[in-house]
Amino acid sequence: MMLGKTAGGLFWMFRYLERAENTARLLEAGWRMALTRSADDGSNEWQSIITTAGMAQGYNEKYDSYTSGNVVNYMLRDRDNPSSIMATIDQARSNARTVRTALSSEVWEATNECWMVLKEELARPVSERNLHDVLATIRYRTSVVRGALHGTMLRNDIFSFARLGTFIERADNTARILDVKYYVLLPSAAFVGTNIDNAQWEVILRSVSAEQSYRWLNAGDTSPLGIAEFLILDERMPRSLAFCQSQIDKHLHQLEQEYGARQGSQALSEKISKRLSDSTISSIFQDGLHEFLRDFIDDIHKLSSLIEQDFRFTG
Repeated sequence: MMLGKTAGGLFWMFRYLERAENTARLLEAGWRMALTRSADDGSNEWQSIITTAGMAQGYNEKYDSYTSGNVVNYMLRDRDNPSSIMATIDQARSNARTVRTALSSEVWEATNECWMVLKEELARPVSERNLHDVLATIRYRTSVVRGALHGTMLRNDIFSFARLGTFIERADNTARILDVKYYVLLPSAAFVGTNIDNAQWEVILRSVSAEQSYRWLNAGDTSPLGIAEFLILDERMPRSLAFCQSQIDKHLHQLEQEYGARQGSQALSEKISKRLSDSTISSIFQDGLHEFLRDFIDDIHKLSSLIEQDFRFTG
């Protein structure tokens, strides 16, 4: 059985890489959203982005208003923000150094190059003029690491811990985006004939790279139930809750086979999966989308903690 410290290093290395990419996607969605707004509405959108990213407390301690410059640089490069993209890339590289002997040379080199390039890109404040290019670089560099993992690593316990970190983080991110934006998905707005701003649909889909695939499948038919169902229950969508959860199940099962022992985290994961498979989008809305998402986020947090305990990440 792999040393717990190594397992934890792999898990958190890829969790931090996924977090950096998710933050970049969220920032781009917020930036595009703010461009369609008046000054006041744009400020509200930047506040929404900070809230979705879980950075509101730290941001509010430092700033008293939500300007694009403050939000962008706080989320990208602020040394006072432990969840900034530069901080998470630092953490990913630090974990990669700890588990370097478990990684292929290609994965290590891609991670190190990602860190070096972004350290240079984020050495100076980022303006709205060059924000798009910086965010594209972040997405590209993190995807290169993921590609190196898929292309060069054995499908063993090393791979499983890396993927568990990715999908735990991704599931949490998608659920949080939906939860913060859930008010635009409430069917009551559609029922009373309100024209919900299409830009709000776009920001939800863009945040999880789902805009194009959603339109492919739905021929441009945008509806609250359709978007929520796609991002929660559609296992074809690689950032949906159902897809992420299926992958978590898969890799915990592979660890069971490799180590010959079933863990409590596997039982909890299967329970979360069953709740998803037993749900319909109608039942989720009827019982409360917000409540469903908060329960899911709580369950994912518990699952992450249980994985850490089961596989002794702290020794």
